[in-house]
Amino acid sequence: MSEEIVILPEKVDKLYETLKRWAKSTGYNLNPDEEFTRGLVEGLLINRQRYGYQSCPCRLASGDKQKDKDIICPCDYRDVDLADWGACYCALYVSDEVLRGEREIQSIPERRPPEGRRSWERSAQHEQRN
Repeated sequence: MSEEIVILPEKVDKLYETLKRWAKSTGYNLNPDEEFTRGLVEGLLINRQRYGYQSCPCRLASGDKQKDKDIICPCDYRDVDLADWGACYCALYVSDEVLRGEREIQSIPERRPPEGRRSWERSAQHEQRN
């Protein structure tokens, strides 16, 4: 059985503040629910320690960075989810409408194609055949 990963609150605080500054400077918004958002940040840190990269804390990572590159936070689906749903899949990032209270966060459907149907897999399969 694997060891439990414990993340120190100071590390969560540091990454939370870094993400908050980065989001603001690039025109994005972190979820205003600080307790919820800090839980997601802790999940990013757990995944960083577990896999060596910050995969989305709400998706199952394979442990292979190349296979998971589309779900390394911020994931490839963030912008389209923000536009369509007002939040990314895990709701770490939210739209201006959500931030202003004009739109509620709702359940967001998974956009990530199932394993075996991801674009990088199709490219690799094509290269192997040629």
